[in-house]
Amino acid sequence: MSDDSRTLDPSVIAPRLGRRTEEALSYALAVHGAQVRKRLPVPYVSHLLAVASLVLEDGGDEEQVVAALLHDAAEDQGGEGRLADIRWRFGSDIAAMVAALSDSLAADPAQKAPWRTRKAEYLARLRLERDERIVRVALADNLHNARCVVTDASADDGAWGRFTAGPEETLGYYRACLEAFEGGPLRSRYIAELRRVVETMATLVAGRGPRIDGTDDPRRGDGAGS
Repeated sequence: MSDDSRTLDPSVIAPRLGRRTEEALSYALAVHGAQVRKRLPVPYVSHLLAVASLVLEDGGDEEQVVAALLHDAAEDQGGEGRLADIRWRFGSDIAAMVAALSDSLAADPAQKAPWRTRKAEYLARLRLERDERIVRVALADNLHNARCVVTDASADDGAWGRFTAGPEETLGYYRACLEAFEGGPLRSRYIAELRRVVETMATLVAGRGPRIDGTDDPRRGDGAGS
């Protein structure tokens, strides 16, 4: 028995997860089944489960959990067509959240705008976002991604080479995300955690020094965000 089970407050009502969560998880498994994390042998659904977990631990309801499980489906697996399918299956509200959480709705990955453009547009929207549900999922998404960057780069400096952006740009992106969350409507303990993760990332980047091959800004993989 965990310590938490002995200290539950009976006045606190936990969010109920039901059929919609089951359907969203099944849909995410089907859509992302062949996808892996940053070119590692780790199923991509691990990220979706982690984001959903953070959303729940941050007080999110089932609707936000569904959005967390589906937040990359349109961006990574079908664009506008996938978003239309999500709208049909899960409703217009969930589809609107997924759209807000996506940095591209191009069906063909080759048609996506460059990384810098996509992230700049995403950050501009994030700074203006006042729907706490969307901000909560976005925070969970970026926190988990930033954690993974720090964990991987702490173990192997070569991990930076898997990311679309180089170390400095990756750090700059997460710093901008942090500023957006700090200035946004959501009051969450995970903003402070993101700040700590970004500080650790800054320390890692500062301690890198020049690469032997002179390429400080590798451009391969699916890094900061994707």
